[in-house]
Order: sequence, then structure tokens, then C-alpha cells
Amino acid sequence: MNMKYLSDINEGETAEVLEISTQDSMRRRLLDIGLIPETEVVCLNQGAKREISTYLIRGAVIALRKEDCKNILIKS
Repeated sequence: MNMKYLSDINEGETAEVLEISTQDSMRRRLLDIGLIPETEVVCLNQGAKREISTYLIRGAVIALRKEDCKNILIKS
């Protein structure tokens, strides 16, 4: 199993969430959109310099900042 962060995957790749490592209000927001362990995430698009990317999460398209994605441990 290859573990990395959500910010590491490329367009078209799919990953499974293992853990959210932030403890602030962003954690609550991520959990509220359904980003919980065992959730499948697909990277749809990466913006310039990968600062903002869009992901398919539980049927919804969500844009996340790179700094927030670095707190989401995944397996791919």
C-alpha cells in the first residue's frame, strides 16, 4: 500500500481517504462534505501550480486548496 496526501494525486487518479490530520474548523468542514475514512476521491482538475484542485467526493464536485489537501492522508 502506497500512502501519500491528497495533494499528491494527479488528474484522473482515484484514492481512498485514510485520515484527516487537521484539528481546526477545516476538519469539521471536510467531515461535513463527506470526506471521512474509506471515502473514494477522484481528482478531476488541478489549477495553476496545483494551488486549487477539484475532486469528486460522494457525487459532489469540491474545490480544495493545496494546503488543506496536505492534511488528508490517502492510499492510492
